[in-house]
Amino acid sequence: MVAVRVEIRRFTDESNPGWVECCLTDAAGVDWSFVEKVPVVTVEDLDARSRYPCWGAVACLVVGHRLDADGREIVEIDTAQPWGVEATGGETRFVVCPKQLIDSDSIYGP
Repeated sequence: MVAVRVEIRRFTDESNPGWVECCLTDAAGVDWSFVEKVPVVTVEDLDARSRYPCWGAVACLVVGHRLDADGREIVEIDTAQPWGVEATGGETRFVVCPKQLIDSDSIYGP
């Protein structure tokens, strides 16, 4: 499984299991905000006293690869798969740089 790196910016809610605000910056430099459960974005035990920002990841499905107008490779992803993660505006499809993608096993384990 693949995941896209996100910056975890702050702890937002202590409701079990804890919620954090994350940011994904797409290939065009646009920031997308997510509010998600801590275990969905990291294996770290984050709470209000944790140090922010820190890195996390959101599992996703690679929809396609293409070149942008400048000839750079870009990747379209869908965060609705596999765990139904969406940005605060409801968006689930994003265009990112390949270097933003990681093997999700490195974050969540096999």
